[in-house]
Amino acid sequence: MKALVLSGGAGTRLRPITHTSAKQLVPVANKPVLFYGLESIAAAGITEVGMIVGDTAAEIEEAVGDGSKFGLQVTYIPQERPLGLAHAVLIAREFLGDDDFVMYLGDNFIVGGIAALVDGFRAHRPDAQILLTHVPDPRAFGVAELDAAGQVIGLEEKPETPKSDLALVGVYLFTPVIHDAVRAIAPSWRGELEITHAIQHLIDARADVRSTVIRGYWKDTGNVTDMLEVNRTVLETVAHRIDGEVDERCELVGRVVVEEGARIVNSRIVGPVIIGSGTVVEDSYVGPFTSVAENCRVTDSELEFSIVLRDSSIRGVGRIESSLIGRHVEVTPTTGMPAAHRLVLGDHSKVQIRS
Repeated sequence: MKALVLSGGAGTRLRPITHTSAKQLVPVANKPVLFYGLESIAAAGITEVGMIVGDTAAEIEEAVGDGSKFGLQVTYIPQERPLGLAHAVLIAREFLGDDDFVMYLGDNFIVGGIAALVDGFRAHRPDAQILLTHVPDPRAFGVAELDAAGQVIGLEEKPETPKSDLALVGVYLFTPVIHDAVRAIAPSWRGELEITHAIQHLIDARADVRSTVIRGYWKDTGNVTDMLEVNRTVLETVAHRIDGEVDERCELVGRVVVEEGARIVNSRIVGPVIIGSGTVVEDSYVGPFTSVAENCRVTDSELEFSIVLRDSSIRGVGRIESSLIGRHVEVTPTTGMPAAHRLVLGDHSKVQIRS
């Protein structure tokens, strides 16, 4: 069995972060979200991975390499532009051959991994298996309709009027019959080859399409709110570990990780928190569910329920919470009169300021 991991896409909902960085590499608890998926694939006993890459191919390849650090063999498959999930299957035909495969969206996060799902698929081997979960607003997802017996009878992509609240999770399992289906469908109104249309083609042909409704935790980390929520979930699992320097004036409460090379000076850290290597936190408070990446500086500030990417500095700005701060960012107070906010913001930025 092989894996097809989708790591292209523009990441528009995470702009401006993704103007300069692949959305799959935005870190959760200081580790790229893509890495959690690759680790899940390896834990399921799969070793051969085809990775669909787009405009951010160089960054993805630099981060993942040949896959050996995950126990995988990675083959990169370029996609000239995002033309749909079924298009990704289409262009991966040579890599996939006649093997069964799992298709995994690289910005999705599933607590507990996919090993049990893969084992079940190997044992029963339906033509296709999809994962579903109940969501409050299914209009942003592919949506499944089930009959009274729980059989999949219909799929729709981002419907205006959903027939259920069951959204497709970004993990799919297929036998080679899917290749005929992706060749048989036409582009949708979005100009994309939709995987929901390909699976519907299988349903219409009376293929064996099964579904599993997952009760555990799943997130599509495509926006800031979900990124912060996934970060919170992962941080709840960390164990207290101090490999860096913490001076005697500090107070550390709960599960706090201070990586080697980090320094905490005269500060209060309330976990779960992770502080990356080379980062200095001084005269500050860092509160629960916060991850600060490597080589950052937090001075005379308060930070809570936030993600700070590498090489950024936060100095003397009071309290920051529920925030995603990118790489090489400087956050500082204004000086002088009149009292005003001075902003340099990229496209699609969102700022909330207390008036």
